[in-house]
Amino acid sequence: MRDNIGRGTGDGRREVITPPSREPQRGEHPRPPSPVSRPQLFVCHLGTLPYADALDLQRSVARARIAGTLESDLLLLVEHPPVITLGRASKDAHLVASTAQLEARGVERFEVDRGGDVTFHGPGQLVGYPIFDLKQHKQDLHWYLRQLEKAIIQGVAPFGVTGSSSPGYTGVWVNDRKLASIGVHARDWVTWHGFALNVTTDLSWFDLIVPCGIAGVTMTSVAREIGEREVRSSDHSGDAAPHHPSPTARSSSVSDLPGLVRDAVVHGFQSVFALAAVPLPYETLKASLPAPDADVEPATGVPSPLHGRGRVTAARNGRS
Repeated sequence: MRDNIGRGTGDGRREVITPPSREPQRGEHPRPPSPVSRPQLFVCHLGTLPYADALDLQRSVARARIAGTLESDLLLLVEHPPVITLGRASKDAHLVASTAQLEARGVERFEVDRGGDVTFHGPGQLVGYPIFDLKQHKQDLHWYLRQLEKAIIQGVAPFGVTGSSSPGYTGVWVNDRKLASIGVHARDWVTWHGFALNVTTDLSWFDLIVPCGIAGVTMTSVAREIGEREVRSSDHSGDAAPHHPSPTARSSSVSDLPGLVRDAVVHGFQSVFALAAVPLPYETLKASLPAPDADVEPATGVPSPLHGRGRVTAARNGRS
């Protein structure tokens, strides 16, 4: 059956008519809306990529989203080699390690235009950069931050990890332990930067900084939470109703966990933002973007002090 019917207009052309939708008859249930009718969310898996390259890509995508040449929201998912980034609210004392210590461990350092303080990105971490046009959602950055938290909370739930928001702080927590950090930037209501979710991250990396500028904070990961829960469960093995890990968590090895969590977080984004995820290969994305202008931030026309790639800086406070 054809969805559209053509009819003559009397001048040799044909006009396409879309038949009106049929109302449900008595005794029939309304058809649920088709998932295809949801706005698209392009999802691009970048694999492992240096932070500077991902920052360039974010800015190019944001420029395209602001200009309207990219018509759908896009979620970049990536893992970075070890890197420390300092947001606009960073303070000198929150970078604990000296330049020599960072160099010895192969850690880069960038000052960037996102909100928030200092954080770490590295192996075993799922980093997401949503390039969203909030004019198509809600023009409220506080709302947007809460939606990011909800998407991550939904993403870790299948693994038996109960995440939550914490009043007065941005990010996702498990009790008093911080699981995911969030810092964003926006221009013309188009966002970039995003979140960092610890999956199998070596948490000793966070000893180099005061994470997010929160003194005494304990960082955690999905893998650690799963492991601690299994230990607690075995301690109560004689109970009438012991706690068991979720099927997803039980069947997941450490090597499987990053991919499984990544897919679950994508589902969280679909649910929270009412979008339909569509895979977009990295090469296809790159080919569709204009060549980046290294001296201009998206849609500003103003020379950037970060020169399009963030700024790698020497250690502060005179430490070496």
